[in-house]
Amino acid sequence: MEYANLGSTDLTVSRVAFGAGPIPQLMTGDARQLQRATVEQALELGVNWFDTAATYGMGRSEESLGATLAELAAVDKVHLATKVRLMPADLEDISGNIEASVMGSLTRLRVERLTLLQLHNSVTVGRGDEPTSLTPQDVLGSGGVLETLDRLRSRGVVEHLGLTGIGGPAALREVIGSGRFATMQVPYNVLNPSAGCVVSEAFPETDYGNVIDACAAQRMGVFAIRVYAGGAMVGQPPAPHTFKTKFFPLDLFQRDAERAAQVAELLDSGASLADAGLRYVLRHPQIQAAIVGFSSPSQVQQAVGSLLAGPLPEPLCRQLAAAGQNPPAGEGSCGS
Repeated sequence: MEYANLGSTDLTVSRVAFGAGPIPQLMTGDARQLQRATVEQALELGVNWFDTAATYGMGRSEESLGATLAELAAVDKVHLATKVRLMPADLEDISGNIEASVMGSLTRLRVERLTLLQLHNSVTVGRGDEPTSLTPQDVLGSGGVLETLDRLRSRGVVEHLGLTGIGGPAALREVIGSGRFATMQVPYNVLNPSAGCVVSEAFPETDYGNVIDACAAQRMGVFAIRVYAGGAMVGQPPAPHTFKTKFFPLDLFQRDAERAAQVAELLDSGASLADAGLRYVLRHPQIQAAIVGFSSPSQVQQAVGSLLAGPLPEPLCRQLAAAGQNPPAGEGSCGS
């Protein structure tokens, strides 16, 4: 395993992190033996960061992860990160609903404190511009989200605060620029690297506005998520969650699968897009770790093997980025 310092924190994070979300379905399902075997393999290979959320499987992910780590006597050997998402009705009592969510997470995870608590709402100029999105004022203003998060931190319930980097780039940059958050996790992959570079105006998908650059200015730690585009880059069918989510829906998965096939044609015979995609992500100098959703021990082995293989050659990176962005970005942007 390789490790990196997480932004300006005193934490060291494994560059491959364990994602317990609903796309791989492992931790939101009932396969207890497979859950244990996969988590155990991750621990053996040096994974020390486990990411979940209260909304993953309506709490099932946290329950499964908490139980598995307890069985393996590994709770004190890893960092746990979870998230809170406020629904529109929750905004009537931001403090109370955040508190209730976090206390529920602690119970399900079987811990008394968290390494990282992340706000899991999109941030946009107008409230509700995207599903469940909040404004910068909702986050930073008097009576807003940050006040409650700061209180939880002062009580020792959470060590650090973070963001999920989805929403409008301008609104996200305002929250990032406050300097009040230690980390951000953001979608970043070879099909959509716009969180970490400048893409062409013709780029057909969501433009995340190079927000990683804003994080670097604040010395925030950065995690990449959706490194395999929700499974579209590794030949998997859409997960049940993909059919119902408002955030990364089925039509996006289908477009990503088509572009992934184009990218895969550039690889040598026998080379895997999963390997190339993860190595592409981890080459970004401001990304400390990639959060990968695992379904089996062998997938953990494959991801760690990709990490240890090192960055892709730069000419290949440029080719993959151009094919993945379709139409390609202007010269000197994402592929360079």
